[in-house]
Amino acid sequence: MIVVDAHQHFWDPIRNDYGWLTPSNVQLYRRFGPENLSPLLAEAGAARTVLVQAAASESETKYLFSIAARHKFVAGVVGWVNFEAEDVDQRIAALVASSDGRLKGLRPMIQDIPDISWLAHRKLDPAFRAMIQHGLTFDALVMPRHLSLLCDRLRMHPNLRAVLDHAGKPDIAGGGYDGWAGDIERLARDTNVYCKLSGLLTQAAPREGAWLEIARTLVNRYAAGGERAVFRENAVRFYNLDEPEQGQFTPPTARAS
Repeated sequence: MIVVDAHQHFWDPIRNDYGWLTPSNVQLYRRFGPENLSPLLAEAGAARTVLVQAAASESETKYLFSIAARHKFVAGVVGWVNFEAEDVDQRIAALVASSDGRLKGLRPMIQDIPDISWLAHRKLDPAFRAMIQHGLTFDALVMPRHLSLLCDRLRMHPNLRAVLDHAGKPDIAGGGYDGWAGDIERLARDTNVYCKLSGLLTQAAPREGAWLEIARTLVNRYAAGGERAVFRENAVRFYNLDEPEQGQFTPPTARAS
């Protein structure tokens, strides 16, 4: 089965626009580019990916466009824009125009914003309206404390295609499920939001690995028959990706960016 990876990152510390990436983070403080990902895609049977922003800058989003232009396995980019900018509609239009069709959505880094009530501010309305106008999706990078406000925001924009990143990052290691589960139930009931399972292990205890196999086991157990949807078709539909027919894929090869 061909897989579409709906959420992957590239970064290079030399850019100096990743506020979260510091030398103290020894495992991650190095360049990760297409040459690092390509062999992993081949191993997993993943032929297409969605490249997601990792820095709160339009400059990084344009950097991702340049990578996508050189690597066919990148089917789309989820970028960043300042949702609070007075000219946010023009900024979004400019990013769309410069992306050559590669910009699929936007992701404000809500989990890092000190103001927990940020999503409720009406000054963000123009940004969401512009996203709908340009057919862009909204990746919600939030923590459990944001889920109730996220539901309220999505109910304000029923035509907005939105996805919850990393299932809202429940506190798996700490057993913090109850409040999270209630908010997830409300989101499922009252909105049309999608949900990404990727990234859950970062919230779990150390030394949990083999995420793809774990995900396949869970889907087989709880959503038998839904494998094609979970591992490819939902991503293609949500992000409006081009998908060649079976047999037209060739494994991506390692190549310096």
